[in-house]
Amino acid sequence: MGSLVGSFWGSLWQAASGRCAGGVACVLLALAVAGCSGNTTVGSPQTTASLSPDGQKKGVKVAMLLPLSGSGQTAIIAKAMKQAGELALFERDSQAVQLLVKDDKGTPDGAMAAAVDSVRDGADLVLGPLFAKSVTAAAPAVRSAKVAMIAFSTDRQVAGHGVHLLSFLPGQDVRRVIDYAASQGRKRYVALIAGDTTGKISEGSFREAVARNGGTIVALESYAPASRAAIAEAVQRVRDVVMAAEQQGAPVDAVFLPGDQDQVVAIAPMLVRAGIDLQRAKLIGTGGLEAQGAAHLDALAGAWYAGPDPRGWNDFAAKFSKTYGYAPPRIASQAFDAVSLAIALAGASGGARIDEAQLSAGGS
Repeated sequence: MGSLVGSFWGSLWQAASGRCAGGVACVLLALAVAGCSGNTTVGSPQTTASLSPDGQKKGVKVAMLLPLSGSGQTAIIAKAMKQAGELALFERDSQAVQLLVKDDKGTPDGAMAAAVDSVRDGADLVLGPLFAKSVTAAAPAVRSAKVAMIAFSTDRQVAGHGVHLLSFLPGQDVRRVIDYAASQGRKRYVALIAGDTTGKISEGSFREAVARNGGTIVALESYAPASRAAIAEAVQRVRDVVMAAEQQGAPVDAVFLPGDQDQVVAIAPMLVRAGIDLQRAKLIGTGGLEAQGAAHLDALAGAWYAGPDPRGWNDFAAKFSKTYGYAPPRIASQAFDAVSLAIALAGASGGARIDEAQLSAGGS
């Protein structure tokens, strides 16, 4: 079986102030790794290796498959993840790991080729790919070589048979925030959910969590993320439902708004302008509510959301920005965690191939 691997605490935080609003924590495989500095890395985007004092490659070989030549924002994210992995090597001063960064081109065919290349180069562990279809394409080559894989996909369906996940899983965060909202007496929900793959995962988890907590979904509206007109229409439909419920004496307790930062920042003010009181019908969501500037956006003030403890993220982001001169995307922290995990496991293995049992232990 595969496991879901994480080196972070999940907590509920108030968007307005960053204070912990409720206690929900989950560590599936947590590591305490001593931070050092000074590791040397060399190479192209395809190959980065730690070197011994005599200039020879050494250590457990860890391949990281990223869409470095993907299109648009994908390539930017991949570059940041590569840099985050290298930052982990520098910070941990690891002589135990040789990091091989492979370009999977952001496609299933590219991922399969990168996986084959990683196995040919003697990888003892594979980190990535990022996309679910790429994980599925890369897994057979890695599995046939009896090498473990820790992927960054948010689709838990690709986990299993030697494939583990280290990622922010939307379904997990949805369950946490609904459990918390229910514990605060919020039972009647309306939802605005994007009609994309992540949205479908969030919708399924939302329906399950509301039912499990004895709640009611008064309305659930889906929207096309790329269409502002479609979003506006969905907001109006939600507004009509909220107003009708109020008039009928059965008011809505919460507005569920999952999604990425751009979606949340765009939609929350539209809800307010439509006349929905997001304190009475409490705004709840997932990691998208961590949007930059959220603390200064009135529509998000006091919102509840589930996400990893921001203290670790803030520390990583400060180090990344100081090193590379720009703020990292949130997902870059996953690459940092993955390489830190690989370093810890490599140290425990004494330079031998990382055993599948080491990843499965403590997983779920």
